[in-house]
Amino acid sequence: MSDITDSAAQPETVDEFLGDKPRPRWRRWMKFWLPALIIVLLILAISTCTGGDDEVTYITEETSEGSLDLTVTATGNLRPTNQVTVGAEVNGPVEQVLVDVNDQVTRGQVIAVINTEIIDQQIAQSRANLNAARASLLQAQATLDVDIAQLDRLKAVRELSGGRVPSQIELEQAEAAVARDRAAVASARANIEAAQATLRANSTTRSRAVIRAPVTGVVLARQIEPGQTVVASFNTVTLFVIAEDLAAMQLRVSIDEADVGQVEAGQEATFSVDAYPGRRFPAQVQRVDLASGNTVESQTGAAAAAGGSVVSYEARLIVQNAEGLLRPGMTATATIATASTGTVLLVPNAALRFRSTSGDEDEGGMLSVSVGLEDQEQEAGIGVGSRQQVQVLQADGTLRAVNVVTGQSDGRMTAVQSDDLEAGMEVVTGVQAQGG
Repeated sequence: MSDITDSAAQPETVDEFLGDKPRPRWRRWMKFWLPALIIVLLILAISTCTGGDDEVTYITEETSEGSLDLTVTATGNLRPTNQVTVGAEVNGPVEQVLVDVNDQVTRGQVIAVINTEIIDQQIAQSRANLNAARASLLQAQATLDVDIAQLDRLKAVRELSGGRVPSQIELEQAEAAVARDRAAVASARANIEAAQATLRANSTTRSRAVIRAPVTGVVLARQIEPGQTVVASFNTVTLFVIAEDLAAMQLRVSIDEADVGQVEAGQEATFSVDAYPGRRFPAQVQRVDLASGNTVESQTGAAAAAGGSVVSYEARLIVQNAEGLLRPGMTATATIATASTGTVLLVPNAALRFRSTSGDEDEGGMLSVSVGLEDQEQEAGIGVGSRQQVQVLQADGTLRAVNVVTGQSDGRMTAVQSDDLEAGMEVVTGVQAQGG
């Protein structure tokens, strides 16, 4: 009996022996079904997010009527209309510099003085030589007068004596003396002219030692200081740079060879400078050079290997600077108005580049903008007179291809001609990305 009682009181499992309650079966299998449940929920969430409406949303823009203004953009620098370099033609130390940069000067105004002591000595010597030459002339003239009188007396005596006296030799000697005297007089006069020329040259050099402004304007640069020695050898030494008038300036820009055919004299333009951001200044094209102003070799590897170069032509624009805001040397970006199309039908360039990738445009298939290297031929084909297609979004959401003939373009909008396209129609320019 005791054995039976002990057997009945003994626990049947280890959990009972340890005093723990047995776990339910679903909990024991949790490590298997819980990850499976999480995966199923993730799949349902993804399918819900991605399994929405497959309808394509197009990006459109209305066609419009308006005038297309064509422009050419170029960069360059502002310069004075007339810029004069003032130099020195004489040697010597600078005694005075009477003007500085930004000073206003008038024509003939003394702006610098070079020491003239040596020149003054040369002038004094030239005057002395001139006086000596004049004295020599007087002496030669007096000798000539005496010999002429002597010759006249010999001729009179010979006539009275019937040719007996004086002898023929004496008469010839007297005539030769007169001839020598006449030559001496001519030589003395030539010496006077030479002395006068030397004196004038020295006086001119003396006047050039006083530097005067050749034009009325403003001093842009001063390159000399008092005490500095000027040595004018083969080249004229530059002392000052003077701009004649900054109220009227010129803008010189480089026009690319691809655009030079559109630019001509008389066209209106505007330009901007970094000193006044947001402000446009008016200008007018004065001339376009026929010859290339500069040829810049391309530094890029591929272009350099192919021998590529960029050719530009210089254009000069007239600029009014009544306010005095513009300064020489400023870098300017000019926009030249080359042509205007008048009122035409305009479509965005993106609509001309839009191409179908599904092959079923009428059923609202997927479309995309054709860009990239593979579309170079298509990009090159969009030119004046080319035939293109645009996709018009209709009321029912489908697309209709419309043929157009392209005209001028400003880079964003293109003028087109079409019998089926009107202003206000929605043309497709892209496809809106679908949200996830």
